[in-house]
Amino acid sequence: MHQLPESPSVPLPHADALRAMGSGFNLPQVQAFYEPLLARQPRDGVQLHIDLPYGPDERQVLDVYQPTQPAADGRPWPVLVMFHGGGFIRGDKRARANMGWHFARQGVLTVVPNYRLAPASVWPSGPQDVVLVWQWLQAQAANFQADARRCVLAGESAGAAHVAAATLLRRFQPAGWHVAGAVLMSGPYNARLEGLSRAQFGTATPDPRNEAYFGPDPAAWDAASIVEHIDAAPLPMLITFAQRDLLQMQVQAGELFGSLVSRHGFAPQLHCLPEHNHFSGGHSVGTDDTSVSSLLARFIHGACAS
Repeated sequence: MHQLPESPSVPLPHADALRAMGSGFNLPQVQAFYEPLLARQPRDGVQLHIDLPYGPDERQVLDVYQPTQPAADGRPWPVLVMFHGGGFIRGDKRARANMGWHFARQGVLTVVPNYRLAPASVWPSGPQDVVLVWQWLQAQAANFQADARRCVLAGESAGAAHVAAATLLRRFQPAGWHVAGAVLMSGPYNARLEGLSRAQFGTATPDPRNEAYFGPDPAAWDAASIVEHIDAAPLPMLITFAQRDLLQMQVQAGELFGSLVSRHGFAPQLHCLPEHNHFSGGHSVGTDDTSVSSLLARFIHGACAS
């Protein structure tokens, strides 16, 4: 395993660029900034398996980034599954190829799935797809020299909501369900709060992302508000939000953290990603900005240590 820095920091040139992007919907600027940096990302020592089906829908495919060298301890590889963002209505696994290359080179079998999108697929298709990927892993991990029991599920933005629902709501969990940990990056976890706070959060009405996935009925928002229905056993969890995140994501990270600690017996890690915005944290993995990648690596290796 690579030696990790004791405390992450954002290199000053990146911090300057991130400050200039601000905190709004700045995905095009983020993509343009990171594209040349990620073009130089090392990819040696990794075998890529593309578009493996885990379900019947055309969106239910995944990519596997497999380390090519045996683990130093002789054990099967731990597993990271990373679900992309996209506001429930867009996004693609190719946007997180950088995480696949990066963590596979650190000795973690990394799986990056697509999942069904709204409006064609609505709540709870997201957590259902997370569970289907987990079930695929139980059957296939050994074929990639990996240990399905040492699996961390991770997601950002909408992907974080899907992972949160699958890991925190028992109704989605099949027999034998077990994950080593979960990483939730800048996710929405309270559909009712978002629906009732559009003016405060600056969200349009009708809401093009939430209504496409959760529908326009406030009763449906109640049923889909993860933070209100947590009933799963505690597990290791890392919750992050960004210093320049979208306001609703900062609020919901704090709300979820507070509920997990005060009402459900969890002890999650909570981290604010300095200088980053809603989109930049995931894009930074694989560049010389190690503020996010080292944080994630420490959590993954810690959760999968046993």
